[in-house]
Amino acid sequence: MEKAISIWAYPADWSLTRCFDLAAKAELDAVELAYAADGPINPKTSSAEIKAICKQASDAGVELSSLATGIFWSVNMLSAEPGMRQAAGQHVTRMLELAAELGVDHILVVPGFTGPFEAGPKVVDDYDVVWQWALEDFRKLAKVAEQNKVAIGIENVWNKFLTNAYEMRAFIDTVGSPYVGAYLDVGNCLRTGYPEHWVKMLGKRIKGVHFKDFRVGVGNLTGFVDLLEGDVNYPEVMQALNEVGYDGACVVELFARRLYPEGLIERIGLDMKSIFGR
Repeated sequence: MEKAISIWAYPADWSLTRCFDLAAKAELDAVELAYAADGPINPKTSSAEIKAICKQASDAGVELSSLATGIFWSVNMLSAEPGMRQAAGQHVTRMLELAAELGVDHILVVPGFTGPFEAGPKVVDDYDVVWQWALEDFRKLAKVAEQNKVAIGIENVWNKFLTNAYEMRAFIDTVGSPYVGAYLDVGNCLRTGYPEHWVKMLGKRIKGVHFKDFRVGVGNLTGFVDLLEGDVNYPEVMQALNEVGYDGACVVELFARRLYPEGLIERIGLDMKSIFGR
């Protein structure tokens, strides 16, 4: 397994070169990049720009682990509007193409949402119908993923869809492609369960892993905290990952601090050393 960090841990106005250099200084192995409408990697990013990014990472001595995005919180893959679902599929397709050029083997996809993070009205009326929409869409996208030799990792998030390990496993198995699996976020699991259970249930279906921490007693979005400050049992998580044979990157997903942002990167490096024992 590799120690990795999300690009979201850095201030948005920092150059990728600076981000890669700090990751290397913190003795992290890899960086997860992000796809956004207006970021360094976006729908219009050229092959030449991708090559330059890869060279910057190589020069810094870090690998690129994966490609994530937050775009599906605004372009809902489960929308009742066919046009929005089509637009979401186009974003997944573009991500797969860019990921192939970056040389990474999986992307992170939020599979849409049936309601808001916490309290609020539902955005779809029939869960069974949404399930079928999602199956149809991911079966189509699986073919695109196979063409690009890049897997789609479906992230478990607070989206009121695929809310437990059994459901996530059933959905992935029903899609029926080795190019569609899970992107497991261990902190997100704690709202309703335990990440080590998810790991054992999903096994070889896991394409990527996010590390963060969460205080169950808080129970809402303000409960997310720095690594080793919450209720994730990291020794058990690591044991479970080893048991199922996961050998990819464990990406720390924390978000940039306003003050002394360099300190967050340094702390992530130290905490990951503690978790990995090296």
